[in-house]
Amino acid sequence: MRADARVPLTPRAPEGLSRRARYFVEAHGLRVPRRDIRRHRDVWLKHGIPAAEIDRAVAFQQIWGGIALPPAPAYEGGPRVLEADVPEGPAADGWRFPAGDCRVSMAHGFMIGPGGEFGIDADHWTPLHASTEGWVEALALAHHAGYWAKTVTKIKGDAVEQMDLDGFEPVPEVQGLTDTWWRGKDSLIAIYRGEAVGFAAPHCLEAHIYGGLDGWGLGGH
Repeated sequence: MRADARVPLTPRAPEGLSRRARYFVEAHGLRVPRRDIRRHRDVWLKHGIPAAEIDRAVAFQQIWGGIALPPAPAYEGGPRVLEADVPEGPAADGWRFPAGDCRVSMAHGFMIGPGGEFGIDADHWTPLHASTEGWVEALALAHHAGYWAKTVTKIKGDAVEQMDLDGFEPVPEVQGLTDTWWRGKDSLIAIYRGEAVGFAAPHCLEAHIYGGLDGWGLGGH
């Protein structure tokens, strides 16, 4: 496929992100050439892919395509580069299209759902965040919290379900669906449920607890 002939190495953060996430994208991300998927429109239409679904993939590509971000703390690091591809469907829960190739060989792929959700396609479709912005906000918050925390504790399986979240509030900007973030008086908790839900494997449930945070480390906007 043809790619952008010249692109700046530093990506410009898309609209709608928090100041923290904008800094994360622009300071730690890279922009690589993105494919022009509009060239495949006629072929995709002939294969029965609805025009509206092609338009969704094209819109994603124009905003996010070609942005490479640091690895996520879960899901084997997440996508290498955000990159749309041919929409897949139909299915009972709607059309989806790829969000970018995995960093390593995995039993699931990263997808954008019918309502713009960012998620994984494992044994079944599992949305993680309500939007790609939510996924990026979660990456940025993990990077921020990991830098400022005095302690980082990781727990798995049943111990996650037994966590006491009394006194914690959800972090709204990550737009958590299956994955959620929680903010307490001096700590942040990230709960990664995607693989546990997607594979019906409770032992895959994982949480990261970032402790000893001051007001700055707690990661407000």
